[in-house]
Amino acid sequence: MKTGTTIAVLLFLYGQLNAQTITGNLSQLASQELKLEGFNGLETYPIAKAMIDDKGNFRLQYTKTDTGIGYLISADNKPLFIILSGEDIALQGEALSYVETIKITKGFENMAFETYASEHPKREQALSAWLYLEKMYAKDGFFNQQQVPLKAIQNEKQRINQEDANFLAELPKESYVRWFLPTRKLVSSVSTVAQYRTEEIPETFAAFRNLDYSDQRLYKSGLFRDAIDSHFWLLENSGRSLDSVFIEMKISIDAMLKPLLKNNKKLNEVTNYVFTLLERQSMFQASEYLALKVLNEEGCIIDSDLAKQLETYRAMRKGSTAPDMVFNKAFFAKPAQAIAKLSDIKSDYTLVAFGASWCPKCNEEFSEIATFYNEWKAKGVEVVFIGLEDDRKSFTDFTVNFPFPSYSDLKKWESKIATDYYVFGTPTMFLLNNKREIVLRPISVKQVDTWIQSFVTDVK
Repeated sequence: MKTGTTIAVLLFLYGQLNAQTITGNLSQLASQELKLEGFNGLETYPIAKAMIDDKGNFRLQYTKTDTGIGYLISADNKPLFIILSGEDIALQGEALSYVETIKITKGFENMAFETYASEHPKREQALSAWLYLEKMYAKDGFFNQQQVPLKAIQNEKQRINQEDANFLAELPKESYVRWFLPTRKLVSSVSTVAQYRTEEIPETFAAFRNLDYSDQRLYKSGLFRDAIDSHFWLLENSGRSLDSVFIEMKISIDAMLKPLLKNNKKLNEVTNYVFTLLERQSMFQASEYLALKVLNEEGCIIDSDLAKQLETYRAMRKGSTAPDMVFNKAFFAKPAQAIAKLSDIKSDYTLVAFGASWCPKCNEEFSEIATFYNEWKAKGVEVVFIGLEDDRKSFTDFTVNFPFPSYSDLKKWESKIATDYYVFGTPTMFLLNNKREIVLRPISVKQVDTWIQSFVTDVK
């Protein structure tokens, strides 16, 4: 037997010996394929698959490298989440889509998970009801003299919370389920906290900031994305002023990045996701803070595409002077609109907008700009469109109805103008004053128009 073949066989046997099994019966899924998948940060990956036999029996395997949360999925695409903690698991039921029929028959951590998943929602419902009554008896003049029922309500709240805490405390300290359940509870609680338990907001902020995004348990939990989304959603919806929200976001960004600085892969993954999230929510102060913090950290290795996005905020931040543009007049869509340099424009403000005919959103956004153009022009705002194209006909067809100067050197992303402005996506816009200082980095035409209506008056 050749050496390579021998090694492959040994690795296979080692994997078999170190594998754990998931067995069971799903009576209504006979002769269907069953898949087991796991989580790696923001992504999922396949672990195993098997055919369910004609009696509904199945057998799958996973290894300790899959430790975390996995999910079983069949043809109906209804997943059943399970804890892959290095133990053999057995279950039985009718189908994954009928979760009420599923019963875990083997595997301590999954049994504990099943019990908590059944009991915790009832406790949460009861707490919400008691909280409503507590506020009524504490604040409503019709009830606030009744101290006995108020005390009873508070005692019952305390008992329910203690019951929940006791369940978690009794789980083995090193078990995955003991870490996972309170983390899952934290992530799923934000809507309730924001609406009904606002007094818990500070401690919920603190709990999110204590999450370690370099922790492999979180990375494999299926909560990686949800934890980020829930954290920043609560920050944004905590009832604070916008300035206070930005302060809190900076504190959260610092806490999130600190444990990631020694793990470049996860640092890039988290930074890219959070940066995109903040941009999408128009939280530009926070996205700028994140960009500059990561770029200024020594020892961090940032992926080139991400670095380019972040560098936009260092080079093209609000208040910076944008580079001048030198144009070749032959590359304008309409020769009558040709100019030699961006600095030749004498308007009070200029919206420099990058886009392309192949960009679906650009078709919508630039048509909208065209409808606003005359109104903006009357207020002293010019528009210059820079097309990231490599085909002249596509460019001229796209811009035929644009009333503003439109230019493309047909070098697409290699255009000097695009690289000077650190453009990495379309549409990208910069609103400049007559000194070419960046006054706004809008993400939508609506945002541009709102700013113009708020801060610019008609030219006399």
